[in-house]
Amino acid sequence: MQIKIELDADGDLPDLYAKAAPETATVNGTPVISFPFEVLNIPKSANYLAWTLIDADAIPVTGFAWIHWTMADVPVTGRNLVIPADFSRETSAGVQGLNSQASKFVGETDPALTMRYTGPMPPDQPHAYRLEVFAMPELLGLVSGYFLNEQYRALTGNVLEKTHLDIWAKN
Repeated sequence: MQIKIELDADGDLPDLYAKAAPETATVNGTPVISFPFEVLNIPKSANYLAWTLIDADAIPVTGFAWIHWTMADVPVTGRNLVIPADFSRETSAGVQGLNSQASKFVGETDPALTMRYTGPMPPDQPHAYRLEVFAMPELLGLVSGYFLNEQYRALTGNVLEKTHLDIWAKN
């Protein structure tokens, strides 16, 4: 299984999906349009995908890895799946979990910011954001607004294959 994403000329996530997004692509200054990507060579026995987007480079800045997006139970009908731009806000497929905006350290309550993709905004230097995709034969059975640890538990014993891609974003 492989992840394919179009990057800018410098090899970074395009501005539309990150810190330099225009105001029309943000909610309260936070980028909210999720980037497009493709998942290729999905196992034939996979019926669903799940993924996470996590910034471990945030640990020295915030004290914890920053969760930008969690998604589960996205149906698969072939060996390749195209995830279009703004999928996080526009899809009714699958379920989305909470991101770090919902943490007690941030305290955001707007679901547009807590239960969807929120784009990279590295404060100190460019960060690498790990997109990890899991192929599964069965639904995870999570409910919208789940926590990342719940996704990890549900994935246990239900992963056919997983892959990841580190995506850089400018500060």
